[in-house]
Amino acid sequence: MTHVEINFDGIVGPNHNYAGLSLGNIASASHRGDPSYPRAAALQGLAKMRGNMARGLTQGFLLPLPRPNDGLLARLAVDETADRALLAAAWSASSMWTANAATVSPAPDTADGRCHLTPANLSTMLHRAQEWPDTKRQLDIAFADTAYFAIHEAIPPSFGDEGAANHMRFCEGHGAPGVEVFVYGRPGGKFPARQHEQASRAVARLHGLDPERTVFIEQNPAAIEAGAFHNDVVAVANERVLFTHEQAFADQTGACDAIRAKFPALEVVEVPASAVSLEEAIGTYLFNAQLLTLPAGEMALVVPEECRESPAVWGWCESMLASNGPIRQVIPVDVRQSMANGGGPACLRLRVVADPATIDPRFLLDEAKAERIERAIAATWPEQIDPADIGNVALARDVRSARASLLETLGLSDL
Repeated sequence: MTHVEINFDGIVGPNHNYAGLSLGNIASASHRGDPSYPRAAALQGLAKMRGNMARGLTQGFLLPLPRPNDGLLARLAVDETADRALLAAAWSASSMWTANAATVSPAPDTADGRCHLTPANLSTMLHRAQEWPDTKRQLDIAFADTAYFAIHEAIPPSFGDEGAANHMRFCEGHGAPGVEVFVYGRPGGKFPARQHEQASRAVARLHGLDPERTVFIEQNPAAIEAGAFHNDVVAVANERVLFTHEQAFADQTGACDAIRAKFPALEVVEVPASAVSLEEAIGTYLFNAQLLTLPAGEMALVVPEECRESPAVWGWCESMLASNGPIRQVIPVDVRQSMANGGGPACLRLRVVADPATIDPRFLLDEAKAERIERAIAATWPEQIDPADIGNVALARDVRSARASLLETLGLSDL
């Protein structure tokens, strides 16, 4: 059995809009009320997936969730007198950021030798807390073979869990046993700390992880206050490498020492605040990047195009490449529609280490399928959604019809 890392990107839904619902997500708040462009957003995401396929990587996808969510509207008795944010929550397209879909522990790390997935409850925010049952429905189909996968229920909502965005894994190779690192926040700051320590510890127990190969680290409260609402906004890991901002963790030295104690091969690529401020790192999403191992063995960092537009960030990237460190390529991609809502390349993907042959092939991308997806998006996704359109009956019908068309194209109408 050949275990490889597969990135499952979220296809941006036809309901993609800028309602600014996410407290602590500065990009989302700053674009609140702007017109959105769902068709462009979905095509940008698909182009990123195709780029990674062209680099020889295995690529998967997850589908937009059913929206608007009539069940949520009914449970909240939303009518014309209700806060408009409640209506907007039921229209949210935030499931596109599949880094929050689940936490994944590959088979080499777990006690029973299966890959374990726990859907994130996302309980801090209403527009995201509604996601996990429908996300689990997809995971149950994509990873249905119980000989190789275990899908858990979400952690009870008393303890907020935001999934893989607050989880890192270090290993000599993706198919080798790894050390899993869970990053949590402490409550009490200006913005909510969305990942509760007890949620992280519960996921580690559910997945049957060895305590000697598991690390729990506190996120820097200053990073959360600056807008790093998930750890993957200030740090990303791949195999032996931790790419991190100097101010990512509450105790930066202690965090690296704790990882190195359990994974001695750790290589840290740290960006000093003197070169790139926390605010600039968050504004460009330098760390919300895909750190990938290419088929030839070298690592590439897939960053938002915004990084190239920042002299400080791009200057640092160029100096990093010149230093002959472990990251050998920096590849900018255009995901501006997602970026404006607060999600970069890393937000858009869930990493699963598994044998592709054990996964439902309907969720794996090839060029023929990418062409079918592109045609469905081009034909049915709205070109533009204005804030006043949210709640429009005709738009709701179009959004549902567009999603149904995509599901039919992919043979997944049961979703």
